Formats: sequence, C-alpha cells, structure tokens
Amino acid sequence: MVSFPQFLDALASNPFLAVVMVLIIGSIFVNGSTDAANAIAEPVGTRSIGVRQAIIMSVICNFVGLVGMTFFSTAVADTMSGMVDFGGDNRLALIALAAATVGIVAWGVGAWAFGIPTSESHALIAGLTGAAIAVHGDLGGVNMGEWIKVVYGLVLSTALGFGAGWAISKIITIVCRNAERRKTNDFFGRMQVFGAAGVALMHGAQDGQKFMSTACMAIALAQGMSVSDMGGFPMWIQVLCAAAMAIGTAVGGKKIIKTVGTSMVKLEKYQGFAASASATGSLLVATLTGLPVSTTHAKTAAIMGAGAAKDVRSVNWAIAKDMVLTWVCTFPGCGLIGFLLAKLFLLVF
Repeated sequence: MVSFPQFLDALASNPFLAVVMVLIIGSIFVNGSTDAANAIAEPVGTRSIGVRQAIIMSVICNFVGLVGMTFFSTAVADTMSGMVDFGGDNRLALIALAAATVGIVAWGVGAWAFGIPTSESHALIAGLTGAAIAVHGDLGGVNMGEWIKVVYGLVLSTALGFGAGWAISKIITIVCRNAERRKTNDFFGRMQVFGAAGVALMHGAQDGQKFMSTACMAIALAQGMSVSDMGGFPMWIQVLCAAAMAIGTAVGGKKIIKTVGTSMVKLEKYQGFAASASATGSLLVATLTGLPVSTTHAKTAAIMGAGAAKDVRSVNWAIAKDMVLTWVCTFPGCGLIGFLLAKLFLLVF
C-alpha cells in the first residue's frame, strides 16, 4: 500500500501528477458543493434545521461516511477502478485522466452557478469513459461488464427513491391519521434531521469512494502500476478526499440547498423524513452491492415521490424538468468534453 511519504516522493518526481491530483481534489470539492448539499436540503426546506447547522452536519457525516464505510465495503471503488482502461502507456493514461477531471470540474461549476443539482458521479463516469475512448480510438478501453452497473444504479436510484418516498409517506399518513398534528410535526421534524444525516453519511460512502478510486488511479499510473497493485486504499487518501468534500459543502452548499429544499417541492416534515429514509435505504443497497449511483438522483427522486404522495401539484415540475434535462445531458455532455479534452491534451503534452 502506498504510504503518504511515498506519495510525496511521487509528486516531487512527477509534477504532472501534482496537477492531476489538484484537478481531482477540485472535482471532489465541486461534488461537495453540489451533491453533498443536495443530500441535506429537505430538512432546511421544512425548517427543521437551519442552513448553517445543516451544512455543519453534512460536513461531519460526509467525512465519517467515507472513512467509515471503507471498513465494511469498497465495492463501489472496486467497480470504478475496473470501469475503464487507459492503455499500457501510463504517461498517456495520466494525461487522459487529467483531461477527464478538467471536464468534470467545468461541468460541475457550471451547474453550481445556476443552482442546478447535477450528478457529479455521472459526470465523473462519463468523463473517464470519454477520455478512455479518446486514448483507444474505440470502445476497447471501456469494460462494459462494469459499466452496465451504472445503468442498474440509475434505475435503482430513480425508481426506488421515488417509489419508497411515495410509499413511506402514504404509510405515515395512514398510521398517524388520528394523531395530534403538533406532536407528529415535532416528532418528524427531529426524525428528518436524523434521516438527512443518514443520506449525508451514504453520500460520503458512495461518492467518496468514486473519487477516492480516481485519485488512487492517478497515483498508480504515475508509478507504473494498476490500482489493484496498490494493495488497497490508504487511509490518508480517504481522509484527503473526505476533507475536500467536506470543505466543498461548507463553501458552496447553500445555493443547491435552496433549489432542492425550498423551490422544487414544499414538503411537510413527515414527507421530509420519508424522502430521507427512502434515499438512505436505496443508497445503502447500492453501496454494498457496488453500484455507482447518484446521490442527487436518489434524493431528488425521493423528494418528488414524497411530495407526490400527498398531491402531485405540490411538486414544481418545471424545476424537476430542468433537473432531468441536466441529468440526461450529463452523460453525453461530459463524455464528449472528456473525449475532446483528452485528444487536445494528448496533442499538447
């Protein structure tokens, strides 16, 4: 396993690795500003917790989620490691990886500027895939056996998130139909804060592993080996990735929280809990089974399901449509950006 002193020696001997690592850390930072903020949006929307407190909670939970989950499973990181192959020339592979991360950061910053909760996970996958195609000139660098898990994860995060959010909301209304409204509001106000913490934990576990795997890929390529040759994912790289994600949430999370938590749908507190519970459950299943899913998709679908359970008109479908269009454009958009930048970088460097 690569130690931190060995990593510093690699940076000193290969300045281009330092550039790539800065880009990867930048993409993790952007992920924290978009996806991590989305995970905690709904308790802010129902005023169960303030924006500042929600961001602090997310920072802590994302950090703990990444570092803690790796003790139980690194299935998502393993999937990401085997998804693409940049070829046998490690120098060219590192250049292509740099191109992919530039595209990811550009895409994420653009989405953040407009307050749209795009999926950094899918941007990462698409960018890496486009860069791998650029290196090989065909699909030879794409492991379809691993890539198909992205499709499975997309279906799971959308269908299970929406369906479970709808079902849990319906069950709560039936069970609590004779309960005193004030007491139930107080109870579910507290519960949805715990639910949002669960989503933040799973976001750290899911997205943290994806970017951790990419960082390890860069280090391995710089040293002329594969990720599997590293003997696992070092604790110091886990802490580095978790810290970058946490800082991103703290700096840029407020805009995404406003879009998802207060603009897309007006939730009652029990609906907020239902959304968080369903999103946490679907993310946990995906993480343990190695499916690289989007936290944004899972949580947003759950919020829409919980809102639609009471009244489909309570969902601002115009904003939901903008989000869906952004998601649909992410794969071809980031894939094309990764492809073009990889071609350009390979010519320049």
